[in-house]
Amino acid sequence: MPTIRPTRRLTAAALAGLLLVAACARKGGCTGDYCGTLVIATGGEPDVLLPVVSDRAITRDVTDQLFLKLADLGLSGNTVGDEDFQPLLAERWEWDTPTTLVFHLDPRARWEDGRAVTAADVAFTYDIYTDSLVSSPFRSSLRHIAAVTTRDSLTVVFRFRQRYPEMFYDAVYHMRILPSHLLREVPRSQWRSAAFGRAPVGDGPYRFVAWRAGESLELSADSTFFLGRPHLRRLIWRFTPDQQVAVTQLIAGDADAVEVLVTPDNVQRACADARLACYPYKGSAYGYVGFNLAAPGDSTKPHPLFGDRELRRALFMTVDRGALLHNVFGDLAKVPPGPMSQLSWTWDPETRELPHDSARAARTLTRLGWTDSDGDGIRDRDAHPLAFRLLVPTTSAVRRQYARLLQEQFRTMGIDVQLDEVDFSVFNERARAGRFDALINAWNTDPTPSSGIPQSWTRAGFGRSNYGRYENPAFERLVDRAVASVSSRAEAKRTWRAAIEMLNQDAPGIFLFATENVAAVHKRVADVRMRPDSWSALVRTWRIPADRLTDRDRVER
Repeated sequence: MPTIRPTRRLTAAALAGLLLVAACARKGGCTGDYCGTLVIATGGEPDVLLPVVSDRAITRDVTDQLFLKLADLGLSGNTVGDEDFQPLLAERWEWDTPTTLVFHLDPRARWEDGRAVTAADVAFTYDIYTDSLVSSPFRSSLRHIAAVTTRDSLTVVFRFRQRYPEMFYDAVYHMRILPSHLLREVPRSQWRSAAFGRAPVGDGPYRFVAWRAGESLELSADSTFFLGRPHLRRLIWRFTPDQQVAVTQLIAGDADAVEVLVTPDNVQRACADARLACYPYKGSAYGYVGFNLAAPGDSTKPHPLFGDRELRRALFMTVDRGALLHNVFGDLAKVPPGPMSQLSWTWDPETRELPHDSARAARTLTRLGWTDSDGDGIRDRDAHPLAFRLLVPTTSAVRRQYARLLQEQFRTMGIDVQLDEVDFSVFNERARAGRFDALINAWNTDPTPSSGIPQSWTRAGFGRSNYGRYENPAFERLVDRAVASVSSRAEAKRTWRAAIEMLNQDAPGIFLFATENVAAVHKRVADVRMRPDSWSALVRTWRIPADRLTDRDRVER
């Protein structure tokens, strides 16, 4: 098993200098079409390189290079049936019955240690993803799969509880297959801290090399990868404080790619650089204020403020979401009609929402007994001010900007909002534990609502992605109906709209933005293709032609 190299604090300039020295010291280093090094500047860092227990986008970007799915989406993004899905670990599949799906694994697939990938690995992976002790954030997405069993060493059988349009998608999209021979003995309650998650052994196109906490993470291409040798020899993620710094590094030549430029200023800076190519693609993220409906630290009791549906509705109507969005994103985002990204096929601008209506919000607050009895500018009731704390990660400039703008808007309504700005790891820990009043979160969605909505907005997500513990049985029945709709996508879309409208009326959150993404990649990188749901899914097919190599590419490892 690879070991983690000692952590060293290096500035970007020092790291570049060492790479240059190393290149000069190795004349006759790597040449040809398989020598490229892609340095990705990013504002985040993985928590653990075990995809079963992490829902961070940056973790997915890395682990998708290390662990394969059975099959993956095609460029069309289709999630219905099994058309246009691309074989990965499974070389073929067939339906034995309408609810029985059989996969035949590619006999060439190998773990990095040389062991064959087997059907037992697939069955083990399903068992891990659905184990309540592991508490995977993707557990609810597999709820319609009744069992996964082996027929022989290369044949695995999925049995579903019912027939529905996205059965194949659920079987392949959520699980990255894991090595049972290396992970079987890890206690189920300790997966988040497993040593494997810091030095993983995978079956994908790239192998783990080193993770320098707070600095960078490096992978190297597996030249014997059974689906074809990756053209990029090394992938390096360089961690930065935020996207502004990431873009600065890209323009300075210290990086080759930034996944999403985020703000109009960054887009203008990067796209004006003649050395860079910009790639617009549909955004898969939405941002929102989430209210904690349970008392912080005691989920058995309602939150003293946000347990009140009418108060939540008044807070929603207080916020001018359009003005906030224009201030932060300009034309690079839209106000979503619910918890969805622009990637979602359920996007419907006619979806009914609560309006921005400050006068109506003020009347509601007064009716609920919240008035400014002492003239200090803050409403109060029974000697308690109308005040709450808003949890915000310091690593997101966008969310910090939104927090301050929201603070101002709420203040005009006599609501005192204090900001808890914390490190991203602390933000995630407190969010999962329910130790907050409200938070500003950004969620990267799947290509379909059938998995993302249950993860974040139903009881199935308690203790995982449903941080605010929103629960409405009538809403969940509509969600189940939408997922199971087999007659047509139009019928499913109508049911999804009804479900989202019901959620909007409950106001468990304030849905602020749905982004439109623009990536920037150095023009020396060829064959760049991006899938909106996962921008790095096809990175193994990108390449740097031999005549565009730099000293960074030629460094021997």
